[in-house]
Amino acid sequence: MPADLHQCAVVGDAEDPLLSRVYPAPSRASRTSFQRDRERIVQSRAFRRLAGKTQVFTSRASDHFRSRLTHTIEVAQIARATAAALGLHEDLAEALALVHDIGHPPFGHAGERALDECLKRHGRRFDHNLHALRIVEYFEQRYAAHRGLNLTLGVREGIIKHSRDYTAKDHPELKPYFLNKRPPLEAQIIDLADEIAYLTADLDDGVESGLLDIRHICDNVDIVARCYRLVKKQHPGVEEKYLFNEALQLMQNILTDDLIATTLRNTQAIGAASLFEVRNHPARLAVFSPQAEAERLQEKRYLYDTLYTCRELENEHDKAEEVVTALFNHWIEDPEELPPSYFEEVQAEGLARTVADYIAGMTDSFILLQYARIKRSLRR
Repeated sequence: MPADLHQCAVVGDAEDPLLSRVYPAPSRASRTSFQRDRERIVQSRAFRRLAGKTQVFTSRASDHFRSRLTHTIEVAQIARATAAALGLHEDLAEALALVHDIGHPPFGHAGERALDECLKRHGRRFDHNLHALRIVEYFEQRYAAHRGLNLTLGVREGIIKHSRDYTAKDHPELKPYFLNKRPPLEAQIIDLADEIAYLTADLDDGVESGLLDIRHICDNVDIVARCYRLVKKQHPGVEEKYLFNEALQLMQNILTDDLIATTLRNTQAIGAASLFEVRNHPARLAVFSPQAEAERLQEKRYLYDTLYTCRELENEHDKAEEVVTALFNHWIEDPEELPPSYFEEVQAEGLARTVADYIAGMTDSFILLQYARIKRSLRR
C-alpha cells in the first residue's frame, strides 16, 4: 500500500535541529547525515559485539539461532521497508534499528534482569536504552577530537525514546531530548518493527530447537494458524517445516502491512501536516490495529508460557544470573581487578555503575571466560 507522510517525517536538511551534533563535523555531499550515523554505528565495536550476545538461546550449540546482531539486521529490514512505504526518512529509521539493541548486556534479557538486580542493591538501575546512549556518547572511542560517535540529535533521541517515554523528573540528564514530546514517526516504528522481528524469529528458533511444535503453535496462536492454512492450501503436499516457514513470512508481512496502514490512518485522522503534530499528539501514532494488537499479545503470551519460561531456558537463565551476579560481586569487592581503563570511570560514576558498564559490554563467551578465571582463582 503506497503512502506518503513525508510532511511528518524528520526533514533532513541543513536547518533541521535533529541533524545537530555535539561536536562540529564537516558535511559530505555523497552521504546524508543519517547515512553517516548508520556507518558510524555499524563500524563501532559495540555493534560488532552484538554478534556474540544472546537473543533467546545461550548454551544451545547451533549456528542457526539468532544472535543479537542477526536480530538487529532483521529489525532494520522491517524498519526501512516500513519507513519507505510511509514516505518517512529511511536512513534515520535504519540507523535507529541498527542501534536499538546496542546497550544490551550478555545473556539477553536474563542478563539484563540480573544486572539490574545487582545495581538495585546500590541504589542504581540498569536500562539498556540509557546504556546505549552512554555507549554512543562516551564509551565508543574512534575519533581524535572527542569521545563517542558524535551522532545526530535525531538518532540519539530515538535511542532513548523508541520503546518508552522518560520524564524529566526521573531523568533530568535527558532534558535535551524533548521528554515532554512524542518522538518522530521514524523512532516510533522501531519498537514495533522489533516486535514483528522477534515474534517471527522466536517461533522459528523455538521450532528449530525442538522446544516448540508446529501443530501446537497453530492450535494456540491464531495468526500463525490462519497463515499456515493459507500457505498449505497454496502448496499442497509440501513438507510441514517449509509450510511453517512460509506461514511465518506471511505473518511478518501481515503485521508489517498493518503497522503501515494503521500509522497512516492515525496520522491522517489528526490531520498531521508536520512533525509538530506528531510530537504534540497525546499518544503515539505508530501502532497496530486492534485486531493485530490482540493477535500480537496472544502470540507474545504463548512464547512467554511455552518458550521463554520453559525449564530448559530457565536453567540457562539461572546460569546467566549466577555468572553476572558472581562477577559483579567480585569486582565490587576487589575493584583493583578491573581493567585499568575503567579506574577513571570509577571516580566519575562510582564503582557499582562502572562494574555494570564493564559487564554490559561483554559478549556471552567473554563473560564465561571471566567467570571461569575467577572461579579458578577462588579455588587456589
